[in-house]
Amino acid sequence: MDDDDLPMRKDSPLSAVEKEDLYDYSVAELEDRIHRLECEIARTKADMAGKSNSMAAAEALFKS
Repeated sequence: MDDDDLPMRKDSPLSAVEKEDLYDYSVAELEDRIHRLECEIARTKADMAGKSNSMAAAEALFKS
């Protein structure tokens, strides 16, 4: 079973973000929130790419 197949932990920080009530936020605060979340998405994608590259390099090494 891959880590990708595991369900997200209920106590993860992302779970808290998903449940947060956004009603009291101003438009500016929501825009800032979106910007920060987009930055986190970019950081996560960069980490995934690095891991994919490492995995591909390891696979290439052992297939030789």
